[in-house]
Amino acid sequence: MNLRAVKAIYMFEMMRTWRTLSQSIMAPVISTILYFIVFGAAIGSRIQEVDGISYGSFIVPGLIMLSVLTQSIANASFGIYFPRFIGTIYEILSAPITYYEIVLGFVGAAATKSIILGLIILATAGLFVPLEIAHPVWMMLFLVLTSVTFSMLGFIIGIWADNFEKLQVVPLLVVTPLAFLGGSFYSVSMLPPAWQTVTMFNPIVYLISGFRWSFFEVADVSVEISLAMIALFLGLCLGIIWWIFKTGYRLRS
Repeated sequence: MNLRAVKAIYMFEMMRTWRTLSQSIMAPVISTILYFIVFGAAIGSRIQEVDGISYGSFIVPGLIMLSVLTQSIANASFGIYFPRFIGTIYEILSAPITYYEIVLGFVGAAATKSIILGLIILATAGLFVPLEIAHPVWMMLFLVLTSVTFSMLGFIIGIWADNFEKLQVVPLLVVTPLAFLGGSFYSVSMLPPAWQTVTMFNPIVYLISGFRWSFFEVADVSVEISLAMIALFLGLCLGIIWWIFKTGYRLRS
């Protein structure tokens, strides 16, 4: 493996984050704090507990997942789209580096940013509500797997998009609504039976449920199913990326 090339791509993407720190880190953190204050104050005054957990603490995993999902996609999609936009992608493709190493550099950087952001939001939430992580290893596993998987999705979107507007279509019109409807701010068990059945078709439910279980040992679905869904989505993204490089989709023209 050409580790020097992977490191070059990785460090370039990470340095771009530090150059735009207010946009990359501060803006998502401030937005999450506002979500936390509004939902915690407005709804928390009416819903004291969910599954025996104070409402303020209950929504923390959902808020972290909401930010991690959207930022993973945004970072990875822009990271690969911009070289396509200015034409430097051809220099990368002609360099002595494999497709696997290209993906590793871009996706690794995007996932790292999302993990750092998730941990910052977690630390910030601890200033507002008492938090206790029952399974810290599982928490990090879910955080890392989710960041990597959705960074791959962002990479795919960055290849697919042919303008800056399309970069925002999936995060804004698909991922964010699914995250809000996936139990970020409530338990699926609080819904009527018919809506519980409908909600189970939302893949983000399984991510948030597993992540919340690592905090409070309560979940809407079993941890095994949550892990299986993440693995399935990860495998699907890997397959699509393999097909993109095999066929040269949106890369050879």
